[in-house]
Amino acid sequence: MTNKVRHIYAAGNTARGYKTFYDSVLEGLERVYILTGTVEGITSPLIESIGNQMARKTNEVEWIHSPFVNGQFDGVIFPHYKVAIMDGSYPRMWRPASPGVTEIQVNLQAMVDVDQLVDDKDRIATWYEEIFNKSEEAYQAFGEALRIHDEWEAPYIENLDREEANRVTEEVIALFFRDEQREKKAKVRRMYLGAATPQGPVDHIMKLTDQLEKRYFIKGRPGSGKSTMLKKLVKEAQKRGFDVEVYHCGLDPHSLDMVIVPEKSLAIFDSTAPHEYFPSKDTDEVIDMYKRAITPGTDEKYEEELLDIKVRYTQKIKEATANLVAAKELRDQLNTTYQEAVDQQRLKAVSQALVSRLTKMG
Repeated sequence: MTNKVRHIYAAGNTARGYKTFYDSVLEGLERVYILTGTVEGITSPLIESIGNQMARKTNEVEWIHSPFVNGQFDGVIFPHYKVAIMDGSYPRMWRPASPGVTEIQVNLQAMVDVDQLVDDKDRIATWYEEIFNKSEEAYQAFGEALRIHDEWEAPYIENLDREEANRVTEEVIALFFRDEQREKKAKVRRMYLGAATPQGPVDHIMKLTDQLEKRYFIKGRPGSGKSTMLKKLVKEAQKRGFDVEVYHCGLDPHSLDMVIVPEKSLAIFDSTAPHEYFPSKDTDEVIDMYKRAITPGTDEKYEEELLDIKVRYTQKIKEATANLVAAKELRDQLNTTYQEAVDQQRLKAVSQALVSRLTKMG
């Protein structure tokens, strides 16, 4: 069997604050282990260790990446076992799970020599406060960037041929489903296409779609109907009983950037900056919404105005990213402080105990 290793984002630093799709991503699981305790820097290595050990026992592993520190993980899911290991530390918020899901709290506080942290307690409190402040400043700047993005959309919305945009959507729906109907309730799973991180925007589009039979790359401009088309496609999939993966925009969770219909082995995604890709396989196709549905010459007509908007938007994104970098640097200091106070042997024992328990479940 082929290995089904997936990389996703389930939480994001967005223009609407820190928002997660944990409820949707974890739906259908039977057990969720939540790593708790104020233990910065310990959870991700533990998740990675368990994930790597379990990868030798199951061909399905889904890594949930952290939007706070590039290369770190907020969780790992093992679909075959219907189980997840999740970081429950600040600011990830946990609500009681849906009926049927067993939540097991694994308190890592006992792994930390608290006496070793006493001398650093004031610094630790200051770091947490500063992380909060820098994150809030980042969300504010992303919020301003989104407002500028609305300005960017305006000329294109004004010059959008809605009838033609609807026609393109109907063509896509026909390409995806023809006249097929499934006699079951569709499962809808929501997550992020990518995330705003300290290293800038990151996504896993190519990894997520590489094995699919068909990919549609949507080109266009802000306001040319890309997200609207994807929302209509999701509704149609639900109506016809097809399971659907819905990938939300990392800047604006209200907007959609990609839809995958696994049962049809099809993907369609917004392939414009900051996640601009080009066809690389014979089966890839481009859908150009600018050519199809925007009045010719719109780019040229509003050239100066659009240039000014782009400059202001880029500036706000840079400002927001700089705040994420500042928050990450503070997290790094916290991580180092906690890692020095951790009993690594006890931590290793927790990792082995969890792997042993998970294996028995299978």
